[in-house]
Amino acid sequence: MATHQRYFIQLSYNGTNYHGWQVQKNAITVQEVLNEKLSIILRQPIETTGCGRTDTGVHARDFFAHFDVERYSDYRLWKINEKENVIRSINAILPKDIAVKSLFAVAENANARFDATSRTYEYHIHFNKDPFKNGFSWELRDRPDLELMNKAAQLMMAYNDFSCFSKSNTQVKTNNCKISYARWEETESGIVFRISADRFLRNMVRAIVGTLIMVGRKEIEPEAVQQIIESKSRSKAGTSVPACGLYLTEVKY
Repeated sequence: MATHQRYFIQLSYNGTNYHGWQVQKNAITVQEVLNEKLSIILRQPIETTGCGRTDTGVHARDFFAHFDVERYSDYRLWKINEKENVIRSINAILPKDIAVKSLFAVAENANARFDATSRTYEYHIHFNKDPFKNGFSWELRDRPDLELMNKAAQLMMAYNDFSCFSKSNTQVKTNNCKISYARWEETESGIVFRISADRFLRNMVRAIVGTLIMVGRKEIEPEAVQQIIESKSRSKAGTSVPACGLYLTEVKY
């Protein structure tokens, strides 16, 4: 019989003050803070496993993690009818830039990372100086050509190996991803890029956006994206855009 109960926790965070999600030496991360606060509330050491990792400065509107609670704990807040009290208690001691949205028990083998079937990111760009968008969107001076960028984005969906958009020296077994949606859209104050895939490589979305911006500025043709992907070389792709405009917006299971 299992000695623990596994839970999924759903949260959102402003990544400005953090060196990404994953625990690192000598750097403050969202995972480190969440582990610390959960351990205080639950009165036992808690180690979370996230649905993925976000880079320094990247935001998450929707993020899941799982963790185990030892069954010997008699902490009454873990009674199912007091779940809202647990969420309220965690949020009370978390910083203002991290918020827990829900909490629920799952099967002991459920995995926030490996059970996810789809992840969606958004990248936000604005064109006029706006103090309320500073740190939450990338300011561009000139408006790129959305039609050309969308043509290039559609060409990407025919491929699986995205080595050209991955940060080098990452410890992953494969650079294959299946993109199911990729499109730029107009917003009231700028443009937003939405992309969904079964998985993403480190730095992948920011590198894709940087490459598509090159297309939108007519520095390269849309068809050049095919050659970049087929080269499997990071040096062929565009520069990574700033982290401030990137959001993890949805995780599906």
